[in-house]
Amino acid sequence: RAASRAPGAHNVCRLLTRRAHGFYARDAGVAHRKNLGLLRKIVCQESTKFKNVWTTHSASPIAYERGRIYLDNYQCCISSIAQEPRILYQKPKCSKAEKIEDALLLECPLGEMLPSPSDYKSSLIVLTVQNWLLRLSADSGEILEKIYLAGSCCKFRYLSWDTPQEVMVVKSAQNKLPAAARQASIQQSVLFYLAVFQVLPLSFIGMLEINKKIFGNSVTDVAVSNGILIVMHSMGLVRLYNFQAISEQFMEQPFDLGHEFNWNGQVGVVGKYPFGLPCNIKITDTPPLLFEASSLENAFQIGGYPWHYIITPNKKKHKGVFHICSLKDNALAKNGIQDMKCCSLEPDWIYFHPDMSGRIIHVGPNLIKVLKLKEVKNNTDQTEIAEDFTIVAKRENSVSNAVTVTASGRVVKKRFNLLDDDPEQETFKIVDYEDELDLLSTVAVTQIGADGRAHLDFHCNEHGILLKSIPLLESWDVTYSHEVYFDKDLVLHIEQKPNRRFSCYVYQMVCDTAKDDK
Repeated sequence: RAASRAPGAHNVCRLLTRRAHGFYARDAGVAHRKNLGLLRKIVCQESTKFKNVWTTHSASPIAYERGRIYLDNYQCCISSIAQEPRILYQKPKCSKAEKIEDALLLECPLGEMLPSPSDYKSSLIVLTVQNWLLRLSADSGEILEKIYLAGSCCKFRYLSWDTPQEVMVVKSAQNKLPAAARQASIQQSVLFYLAVFQVLPLSFIGMLEINKKIFGNSVTDVAVSNGILIVMHSMGLVRLYNFQAISEQFMEQPFDLGHEFNWNGQVGVVGKYPFGLPCNIKITDTPPLLFEASSLENAFQIGGYPWHYIITPNKKKHKGVFHICSLKDNALAKNGIQDMKCCSLEPDWIYFHPDMSGRIIHVGPNLIKVLKLKEVKNNTDQTEIAEDFTIVAKRENSVSNAVTVTASGRVVKKRFNLLDDDPEQETFKIVDYEDELDLLSTVAVTQIGADGRAHLDFHCNEHGILLKSIPLLESWDVTYSHEVYFDKDLVLHIEQKPNRRFSCYVYQMVCDTAKDDK
């Protein structure tokens, strides 16, 4: 007979099996998740406060990225992680020729061998007005890499992610002919240029042009996201193409940064001045169409499980009406028409929840709906839109009569009704998701006269239960532009006032230890 197992052998086998599946009690990821769980409890407990620790004002835009505040066109970087924000670096004021147009924060990938020690630290990719792409140290501002994109043939203006932290897209402004050329009836066929890079290490994938002769005369904009080339047209049409298939089919020759090349009679170094990057993806024929949809103002989103898309029917009278359809067969989901019937100056908005749950968030002036996709009973081919939970603004239950009678018996008729987003009623302005703490955050504002008051609320992402409310001390004017960031134990409010005046308010978590002890 087989010998019995030694004491604890069952536990060892179970541990080895769990470890093979990626579960290990001492794993750094497990410890990190536990720490974030503890931080969430601390953030949401009653005794925890958020204190305004720092305020600054600027004549230029203020940006925030992962614990860093950028001022003076990214020339000044301030760490918001310390107990009181402190300057990480301050660079000399740059000239107009060195002005930064756009920026992306680049973070080190896990589990990969990188060529340079500097690659293991966060860096900032910036695009300058003179078509230079620079990689800067996020802690010192030192230039780590420098790539020249192109000469005067185009002006690159925008940075975006195709795949976050993996593939980056640099897009030009729309090419426009000088007035004299337009008057002479000269046609401009190339509308945009796109340069695509793999990041860390930074490598050149290719550059392509978006040409009217290939994609049509009505093209108004273009983007690359998740391996899809998205082309937008003036009549609300959105067309999707497989970008990887395009780059493979129409790639004339691959090029490596820093290598010499001979291209169309020009000899130079890839990514160096004055040659820049070759346009090595030449689309000579219309690529196969993956999908197309018509939507008001080109508003088009894909998400959910199974895959669905959200559009607004392409007529102005349908503004604020959203159709949720299956990507597989374009079938409208059951309850797939979402319409809050808002009477407001600011339209409601809808988007797929960024927590990858496949849910949908629909935000109106006084109501937030979190919707979920589920199979219809007895019909597995059809999907139904169901309400997961709602968050309602705190408003007075006042009855608004169109006709009132005064004490003297005089009948008074109202000439107007209050809008759903009337500033004197609490109105939702911002809805965001804190992925590390799994909290849904909302900013609600009430403005009476010149004095507006806002509060930031944290809700359970699973059920929508209110867990914490934080009053913002500064006055909130609903006519200004606002951004609010909630980043673990930090709250940051950036406000843009008229005449390019910007303000930044930083709040940090403070625990009332006396109450905790009790």
